[in-house]
Amino acid sequence: MTGRPFAVFDIDGTLIRWQLYHAIADALVKLGHIDSSEYGSIRDARMTWKRRSNPNSFKEYQKELVKVYEKVLLKISYSQFEEAVETVFEEYKDQVYTYTRDLIERLKKDGYLLFAISGSQTEIIEKIADYYGFDDFVGTSYYHQNNKFTGAYQAGFEDKDKVLKKMIAKHQAKMEDSLAVGDSTGDIKMLEVVERPIVFNPEQALFDHARKKDWKVIVERKNMVYELEGENGKYVLAETSAR
Repeated sequence: MTGRPFAVFDIDGTLIRWQLYHAIADALVKLGHIDSSEYGSIRDARMTWKRRSNPNSFKEYQKELVKVYEKVLLKISYSQFEEAVETVFEEYKDQVYTYTRDLIERLKKDGYLLFAISGSQTEIIEKIADYYGFDDFVGTSYYHQNNKFTGAYQAGFEDKDKVLKKMIAKHQAKMEDSLAVGDSTGDIKMLEVVERPIVFNPEQALFDHARKKDWKVIVERKNMVYELEGENGKYVLAETSAR
């Protein structure tokens, strides 16, 4: 291939500091489209996660959120959903990690194609992708017809490696110097496709996998970025910087 190099980003927790999928559910509550009784189970699961009650509490919270959210979509109009999406975009578009924001800017200047692959809704990922100058994106699509949701959907978080390979072929991108940024186990297959995987604020399982592969790990906390380089299954602090 003789095309441009590419970089692919997971969006939630790597560029945006929160989960956009979750933020839209919160917006639907504030707009009065999810009542307090329906939201109670989400709130309880979120508090269990915030207390770090068990290692799987975040996944349990996500599972409960998706269950309630998908029921609610069948009760609201697509127009009401779009209102929530716009609310979330305006609130969260600039709530980003500085490392990935600055990396995106550098890569654009270097002529990279920028791809986004996310489990969040296509409508919000499209807005974020356009705002930051991405060339292509994939999110989770909840199908709708005549201003109502049908209940069918296509997830954007499954088989990210296959999604990425389709993007590479579509844009005739080259593999040389290719780069990916992810933060969860769902990003592993995507990270394995590229030459330069970057593991950003990883969960435990991804960190363990990255250590076996000697992948670069970036940790951003407060106004500091810590860059860890792997060698033979061990990490050394290679660089620190203030943001």
